[in-house]
Amino acid sequence: MTTHHPTAIVGAGLGGLALARVLQVHGIEAAVFDLDVSPAARTQGGMLDIHHDSGQVALRAAGLYEEFRALVHPGGEAMRILDKDAVVRMEEADDGNGGRPEIDRGDLRGLLLGSLPEGTVRWGARVTGARPLGGGRHEVTLADGTVFTTDLLVGADGAWSRIRPLVSAAEPAYTGVSFVEADLRDADLRHPVSAGVVGGGMLFALGAGRGFLAHRESDGSLHVYAALQAPEEWLDGIDCTDPEAAKEAVLEHFADWDKSLRALVADADGALVPRRIHALPVGHRWKRVPGVTLLGDAAHLMSPFAGEGANLALLDGAELGLALAAHPGATEAALAAYEEKLFPRSERSAAESARNSVLLFRADAPQGLVDAFTAWR
Repeated sequence: MTTHHPTAIVGAGLGGLALARVLQVHGIEAAVFDLDVSPAARTQGGMLDIHHDSGQVALRAAGLYEEFRALVHPGGEAMRILDKDAVVRMEEADDGNGGRPEIDRGDLRGLLLGSLPEGTVRWGARVTGARPLGGGRHEVTLADGTVFTTDLLVGADGAWSRIRPLVSAAEPAYTGVSFVEADLRDADLRHPVSAGVVGGGMLFALGAGRGFLAHRESDGSLHVYAALQAPEEWLDGIDCTDPEAAKEAVLEHFADWDKSLRALVADADGALVPRRIHALPVGHRWKRVPGVTLLGDAAHLMSPFAGEGANLALLDGAELGLALAAHPGATEAALAAYEEKLFPRSERSAAESARNSVLLFRADAPQGLVDAFTAWR
């Protein structure tokens, strides 16, 4: 017998969970399906700065703002900008009055998960396809052959969304920038020089076409991104199963950089992780399709250079939940109202992210970023 769920959310990331939570606050039940076998199946990434006008708005709508504040990383809003010779070009301390407090992504996801009734998320439920049945209803197939139907299908399933093809033929494209991620654990004790270089919050060490981005995590480790403007196939030539060889391959592109910056990769603990940066077209949107919509990266995947991805996912989820609560029995009106605000908002952020991708790595880097922060302040 085919199971029916009035509202089905595909993806238990920040956006999907925010939607489920806001719906719950308003007495609306939703089923969430995620491909991971458990909440602890994989690490959730590093620190997130949660913006006052997006992510924090969502957490207030979810009734979780005070719990969020209790999990904020003290000092995490500190920022340093260095050039390739490790000369400090700009530095800001965290005085506790900033509008973008930092939180560990895993802690934030845990907060959202813990706010939902047990059984809301179906773990190990990998969606392999979905098709319209007419009248706004959809049939969704899982990898184990299970099929369910739904009146409202929400794709919160990230960059390579299985739900997006129902509304759009757009696919993510390589942005021209690749990351190699590294971790330095117990930094103050084991890597004191690197800990001093990064400081208490975020580091931007930039040069023409490349740089090191890093932040201090709440457990005292440093999470580092070696960034390079490179052909899409560049990472294919790096064997990340051999950490020392991988470090050498990355650091070839930073041969004339200060030793203290090269150490952010050279002294890394464990394996390096390759990551190509993809994005959907700026201004990605779709015509209203009955019974289905998208949020987060499924809707507007962008590079990380505006710091908006997680914040927009949270806000998308909250605003969709509020729209559905405000239009009981009128799903199409709710989806239309949600998408009317979604499209211009995400286009602005995607355009900013694309501009920043150029600004960070231009020939006179880090001057562009210094100028941008100076103007913003």
